[in-house]
Amino acid sequence: MTQPAERLPPLVDEAALKAYLDSHFGAPAELSVQRHRAGHSNETFFVRYRSDELVLRRPPSGAFLPTAHDVSREYRVLHALDSTAVRSPRTVLMCDDESVIGAPFYVMERVDGVVIRSQLPEQFDEQARPRLGEEMIDALAELHDVDIDACGLGDFGRREGYLERQLRRWSGQLELTLPMTRPVPDLERLGDWLGDSRPHSPKSTLVHGDYKLDNVMFAQVGPVRLVTILDWEMSTLGDPLADLGWMASFWLESGEEDDDVLPDLNRVTRLEGFGTRSELVRRYEEKTGRDAAALEWYRVLATWKLAILLEGSYARHLAGMTDDPFFARMERDVPALARRGLAIASGITL
Repeated sequence: MTQPAERLPPLVDEAALKAYLDSHFGAPAELSVQRHRAGHSNETFFVRYRSDELVLRRPPSGAFLPTAHDVSREYRVLHALDSTAVRSPRTVLMCDDESVIGAPFYVMERVDGVVIRSQLPEQFDEQARPRLGEEMIDALAELHDVDIDACGLGDFGRREGYLERQLRRWSGQLELTLPMTRPVPDLERLGDWLGDSRPHSPKSTLVHGDYKLDNVMFAQVGPVRLVTILDWEMSTLGDPLADLGWMASFWLESGEEDDDVLPDLNRVTRLEGFGTRSELVRRYEEKTGRDAAALEWYRVLATWKLAILLEGSYARHLAGMTDDPFFARMERDVPALARRGLAIASGITL
């Protein structure tokens, strides 16, 4: 039976969280917690504790794809990146004790900046817009250049076979949703196509796994500057072009049709002044020395993975384990994403 959304248990027990933080920091302090509703993956909360502005992250309730919501993994990579030049938030603490708020969670600093989603803030006029894409590419190149051994992430994942593992893992994730959802034949066909046409990967780097415009933050004032990269729960060691392909899959261009699945997320890059996908890819190649000729294959991979991730969220919706109305739309949007992936694949010359 589907559980009504209003009966879902709270995601953060504020009294328990306060007691835990008081114990950790050695003195009682005032606490306030506000849920952040913009994302659809790990749950995010703004926390004010003492005079500190913090962010708490925890998995969603009833996650059907648990490896997509591993906050301890997210904390580990952020903590390691504290010692590097990668643009990431500084960590505060990790709590593996699920008895505190009902799930593992971590706390990090709250960075001052603006996240671009469905609307473009006024300060990013047509002259400033090219820098938004350039900053995203420059920050991604910095991430892919990090010395994984020096920062303690040399064992964060296997360095070989990333694409094979991605295809195997996400096919398995799709199977996990089937008892609750429905078969999506186009997703299976897309997975077969990806396996048959898989390119050769460059040398492995740290990869973010969910690198796109609404997962980075820009400075509120002054020159266009990407100040931090958010949402690291999908990070691992692997093929850096997967990050570039993921970013490109969300980057619509002027003159392209509206995105009928994620219209708000992709709208702004169609405005005049934004760089094209090919311009961004050329900049990445120049910054890193990597050949991104196979990028369209990686765009198909991104579309396929996104569809499976959202199918897992649709399963949570059907089980009454989420109160996010966005996921009810996945009944039609996941098959639409699969069709989009097949359309991109049909235009690729192998």
